[in-house]
Amino acid sequence: MISEYNRFIGCDAEFEEAEYVLFGAPFDGTTSYRPGARFAPAVMRRESYGIETYSPYQYTDITDCRVFDAGDLELPFGNTERVLEMIEHMTSKIITRDKKPVMLGGEHLVTLGAVRALVKKYPDLRIIHLDAHADLRDEYLGEKLSHATVMRRCAELVGMKNIYQFGIRSGTAEEFHFGRIPNPIFGLEQIDEEIENTLFVAEDSPVYITLDLDVLDPSVFPGTGTPEHNGCTVSEILAYTMAFADLNVVGFDVVELSPPYDPSGISTAAANLILREMFIYYSEYNRNRTIDEDDELPFDELPM
Repeated sequence: MISEYNRFIGCDAEFEEAEYVLFGAPFDGTTSYRPGARFAPAVMRRESYGIETYSPYQYTDITDCRVFDAGDLELPFGNTERVLEMIEHMTSKIITRDKKPVMLGGEHLVTLGAVRALVKKYPDLRIIHLDAHADLRDEYLGEKLSHATVMRRCAELVGMKNIYQFGIRSGTAEEFHFGRIPNPIFGLEQIDEEIENTLFVAEDSPVYITLDLDVLDPSVFPGTGTPEHNGCTVSEILAYTMAFADLNVVGFDVVELSPPYDPSGISTAAANLILREMFIYYSEYNRNRTIDEDDELPFDELPM
C-alpha cells in the first residue's frame, strides 16, 4: 500500500506517461549510530517547495522529465527481510512497465531491495556507489542485513568487479581489501581519472546509481546518521553525478538524509537540489535535446 503524500516539486506526470517513478522507503531499522533517516522522504517532499523546478545548471525544468511520484511505502517495523521484499516488489512493478525506479531512503540497506529486482531484469547490472563508507562488511553486530553490509550483499548479486565506489573514506581493513578500494582519493584529477575508467568499462551496460548523502562533508551536510569528515562539496557531487549522464542509467536512489540532525534544513535543501539535478541528468528529455545559443545566459553582458 502507498500512503498519502505530497509530491516532490515538479513530479506531477501521470504514471502512464512517466519515464521515472519516484517512491520513498522510510526505513532505518538497522541504523547503528543515529537513527532518523526514515523521516527523509516526507521531509524532502515538503521542503522541495523551497527550490525551483528549473535548473539553471542544465537549462532544463524537472517538469520536462516526466516523473510520477508514487508516495512512500508503508514499511513494517522490526521485519527487515519483509521491508526488502516490499521494496523489491515495488521496484519490480516499476521496471516491468519499462519505467525507471528512483527511491528515497531511508537508510542505505534499502538499496538491496531495489538491486534484487533490477538484477533479475538486467543480469549484467553495474552499480555506481557514492558514499563515505565502504558498506562491505560481511556482517555487523551479527546481522547479515545491515546498512553496513549492503554493498557486500549487492556484490553477491552482481559481482564486486561490477561495483564502482567513489568517496569512500571509512571502513575496516578487510572492507578496503575486499573492495580493492585505494587509499582515500581527495585530488579531483585522480577522481576524474577513476570516473573515466568507470565510464569506459560500463559504457554499454545497465547502471544503477546509489548515492549515500554522507559522501558530502558534514560541514555542508550535517543531517546524516554517520557523518564522516573530509568529504565532498555539493558542487563536486553534482559534477560527479553529471559525469555518468551518458551511461544507461536504469534507476537510482538517494539515501541517508537524517533531518532531525540538521534543524537548519540546509542538508535537506542540498538533498533536494541534488535529486532535481539527477532527474534531469539521466532523463531522456535531457539526453535528446541540444542547447541552442539562445539558451545560454549572456554572463559577459551582466554588470559586475
